[in-house]
Amino acid sequence: MNSFKKISLAVVAAMTMGTLIATPASAAVMTVAVSLDGTANTTNSSITTPAALPVPADNTVDSADALRFIATVSSGTSVSATCTNCTIVSALHTAAAPVTSASGSSSLTIATGTGTTATFYVYTKTTAIGTVVVTNQGTTLTYYVQGTAGKINTLAVSAPASGSAGTKQDIVVTATDSFGNKVSGKSLTATVFAALGTLDSSTATTGSALSDFGTATFKVTLPTTGTRSLITFAPTTAGDATTADVTGLPARALAPFAEITVRDLVSELAAEKAARAAEKVASDKALADALAKAAADRAAAAAELVKANAEIVSLKADTVTARVAADKALADAKAAAKAELDLVKAANAIALADVKKAFNSLAKKWNKKNPTAKVRYIK
Repeated sequence: MNSFKKISLAVVAAMTMGTLIATPASAAVMTVAVSLDGTANTTNSSITTPAALPVPADNTVDSADALRFIATVSSGTSVSATCTNCTIVSALHTAAAPVTSASGSSSLTIATGTGTTATFYVYTKTTAIGTVVVTNQGTTLTYYVQGTAGKINTLAVSAPASGSAGTKQDIVVTATDSFGNKVSGKSLTATVFAALGTLDSSTATTGSALSDFGTATFKVTLPTTGTRSLITFAPTTAGDATTADVTGLPARALAPFAEITVRDLVSELAAEKAARAAEKVASDKALADALAKAAADRAAAAAELVKANAEIVSLKADTVTARVAADKALADAKAAAKAELDLVKAANAIALADVKKAFNSLAKKWNKKNPTAKVRYIK
C-alpha cells in the first residue's frame, strides 16, 4: 500500500512539473489595435470620445462601417468580446459570404491556436453609445462606439386632427433613418395644398437638442373658410434622403401629409343651438303628446268606469226584478199547488163519504138478512 502511495505521489509530481514547464514564465499582456477602414482609432477607450461608426444603411457590413479589432495575445489562448448597443461579426461582407445588419451577435470567443492574434469586427445600428469589452487571461479592455445616423428614410407627422378656423396649429415632423435613429440638422419643406392655410415658414430644420432632436415644428394658420387644411412634407435637399428602398430594410416613407379639419366654431355653436332648440321642440311636443294621450286614456278609463257602473246598476236592477218575479212565481206555484191539493182533498173526502155511505147501505142490508153475522158500519 505504501509503495502504491509513493508511486501516485511521484506521478502527480511529474504532471505538476510538466505543467510548470509548459506554462511560460510570464504570459504576454493583451494589446488591441483598433481601426476603421484602414485608419487607426486611438480615442475609443474613453466614453467621451467613442469611435464614430456609420450605420450600415446599404445593409452590408463592410470596412466603411465596421470597427476592426486585432487583439495580440499569447498563443494557445482565447479572446472573448462582448458588445452592448452594438454587434460583433467575425468577418466583413463579401458577395460570396454576405454580412448584413441582421448578422452577428453580442458576444464572440476566438481561440488563437498556434497564432497570437484574434481579429473581429464591431458595427452598430443605433446612435446610442455602445461598449465593447475584450478579455484575455485576466486582462480586460473596454472600448466605446457610437453610430452616426444615416440619411432620412422616414418622415412621420404628428398634427392635431382639427382646429378652429383662423387659429395657429403646430405640426411636428420627425425624421429617422432606416434603423429608426432620429436625424438632426436636416431641412424639411412643407407645402400647403390649394392655399388652404398659411405657414409661418415653409422650411424647418430638425433639431439637435435633447428636447427636439430629429424633429422639426411647422406652424400653420388655418383658413377662415373651408373644411380642411392639407400640408405635405419632404426633405428640402434630395441628397439628405435615401434614394431607393434597400432589401432587408424598411421601405422609404418620405412624403407624409397632415390633414387638419377646419372647425367654424360660430357656425358649430349656431348649429348646436339650433339642434338643441329643435330637440327641445321635439321633446316638448313629445311631452305634450304624452300628456294628451294620458288625459285621453284617463277620460276613456273614466267613461269605461261609468259604463261599467251603469251596467252593474242595471244588472242589480235586473237581479232584483228577476228575484221578485221568481218569488212571485214561487208563491203562485205554492198557491196553485195548495189549491190543487185542497181540491184533491175535497174530492177524496166526497169519494170517501160516498164509499162509506155505500158500504153502510150494504151493511144495513147484510145485517138485516144476516142478523147473526152482522158487520160494523163505517163512521
